[in-house]
Amino acid sequence: MVQVLGSKELVEDVFDKDLCIGCGACIDLCPYLKNHKGKTTQLFPCDLSTGRCYAYCPKAEVNLDELSKHVWGVPYDGSPLGSHQKILASRAGKEMVKGSFQAGGTVSALVIKALKEGLIEAAVLTDRDVLTPVPRLVTSPKEVIECATSKYMASPTLSAINAAVGRGCKDLGVVGTPCQLTALAQMRANPVEEEGFVDPVGITIGLFCNWSLDTRQLMALLSENLDISTIQSMDIPPPPAEVMVLTTDTGRMEIPLSKIKPLIPQACFICPDMTSELSDVSVGMFEGRSGWNTLIVRSEKGADLIERAKKDRFLETEEMPGESVEHLVKAAADKKERSLRTLKRRELVNTKDDKRSALRIPLKVVQQILR
Repeated sequence: MVQVLGSKELVEDVFDKDLCIGCGACIDLCPYLKNHKGKTTQLFPCDLSTGRCYAYCPKAEVNLDELSKHVWGVPYDGSPLGSHQKILASRAGKEMVKGSFQAGGTVSALVIKALKEGLIEAAVLTDRDVLTPVPRLVTSPKEVIECATSKYMASPTLSAINAAVGRGCKDLGVVGTPCQLTALAQMRANPVEEEGFVDPVGITIGLFCNWSLDTRQLMALLSENLDISTIQSMDIPPPPAEVMVLTTDTGRMEIPLSKIKPLIPQACFICPDMTSELSDVSVGMFEGRSGWNTLIVRSEKGADLIERAKKDRFLETEEMPGESVEHLVKAAADKKERSLRTLKRRELVNTKDDKRSALRIPLKVVQQILR
C-alpha cells in the first residue's frame, strides 16, 4: 500500500527537495497550502499525521504498480507509451467551432463533443491571466476555445477539481499533463479511504509533455524583451528549430531554447511519463505534419468519445505512419531512462533503510528500463 502521511512530510519530501511541480493537487483542500504564479507553499504548519495533500502529490510515494493495477487492471511494465489500444493522427473536424487551436485542435474538439453529448457536466482546463497559467472550470464551447492555446508552464490546474468537488460537481472532464494525471489517478483511488467517496471524473485527456517551465522565471525573462501582456500564444516547434515562438499583438518573436531550458523545474527531470499514460486518451504534436495531432487511444471510454466525435465530424483521424510511431516510442523510452537515472542518482526511487521515496517501481521494471 502507498504510505499516506501529512503536510509535514510533504514539506520535507517535496518542497524542501525542490520537487514540487505546482500541479494544484494539494490546493483548495485546506487553507494552509496556496499557489501563486506557479509556486506552491505552506502558509502555516499542520499537525495532521495523514492528509490528502500528501496522498495526492505526484512526487511523494507514488507507486506506479498500484496505480496501473487500479487504472488498467494490470501491473506496471514500464513500456514506453503505457497501456493503449491504438495510435492515430487527428485534427478538429468540419463541425468544430472556429478558434485558434494549438496544432490540430484535437483536445478542444474532444472536450466540446463530451460537453455536447452530456458525457461530462464541466471541464477542468488551463487558461491564462496575462501570462500566468490559471485553472478554469468551463461548461460551454466558447469557454473551451478561450483556453485552447498551450502554456508550457507549470499550472495548479487540479485545484479546480478540489474546488468543484467541494461544490458538489461531478462527471468532470480533465485535461492535464502527465504529473497532473498521475495526481488525478491517486485522487480517484481514494487513498485516504473517505467514506462515501464518489469519483468526480468523467473523462481524462492527457497531454504529451517533456518538461514545463517555472512561471515566475519565464515571466522575468520575457519581460526583458517585450510587454508580456501583448503575448497571444506561444509554441515550441519540433527539432531542429530549437526556439520558443511567441505571437504578440505586433508580430512574431523567437527565443532560443538555450535561454528557456534553464527555467525547467527540477521536478520535471524525475518524471518518467511523456505521454500521460494514466488518461483515457493522450494528445500531442504530430512532428512533421503541421495542423495535426498524435492521438493515443487508451480506454474504452476514450475510444467511445473519439468515435462519437468522428461520427458527427467534430474530429478527423487517419492511420499514424509506422515511422512516426517508432519515433514516438523511442522518445518516450528515452525519457523513462533519463528520469530513472536521475531518480537513482538522487536516491528518490525504491529507497532503502525505510527512507521515503518519490517513486516506487518494481525492481525488475527498473532494471528493464535501464538495461
